[in-house]
Amino acid sequence: MVKNIMVISVLLCLAGIAVFNFIQQEKESEEASSEMNTSAEGGAIAPVESAGLEPGDKAPAFNLETLNGDKLQLADLQGKKVILNFWATWCPPCKEEMPEMQDIHEKYGDEVEVVAVNMTSTEASGIEDVQTFNEEYAYTYTMPLDEDGNISKAYKVFNVPTTYFINTDGTISLPRKSGPMTYEFMEESISQME
Repeated sequence: MVKNIMVISVLLCLAGIAVFNFIQQEKESEEASSEMNTSAEGGAIAPVESAGLEPGDKAPAFNLETLNGDKLQLADLQGKKVILNFWATWCPPCKEEMPEMQDIHEKYGDEVEVVAVNMTSTEASGIEDVQTFNEEYAYTYTMPLDEDGNISKAYKVFNVPTTYFINTDGTISLPRKSGPMTYEFMEESISQME
């Protein structure tokens, strides 16, 4: 009988310790979650070293083909401010910002080049998806195709949409923007570019 009471006491003690530890872990987990920054729109978790190009960095050169077969080189745009956006047809936040990018293109087209690089390697049907999208929406800003994903890698793009702002001298002007942009955000960014 005494043995049974001692065994039950030890089991109850161990159960109490387990419950206490579980409650402590849950509390610490909740505190850690509340301290996380959840303000990034369309953001993704990536290692610190992959955080993207920094202001002052030289924008990686590229030579891409557009849907109509024209070639676009970043070097050809030197002397203009460039909004370099990475997008995909399957991305709802990309679709959300594109009409406002069109408005920026129409208003600031003489001084700012809007370039929306399609991440074609992520499209289910490749170029066909982009052609269908272009026929439906008919945006007039430049849409080159990153068919092999090399340009997206060079710009350290891990989620879409991602946008870089490039100065007239070919350097990155501002921190990259992950998530959809508003007209006001683009206008403010343009005013800060050189």
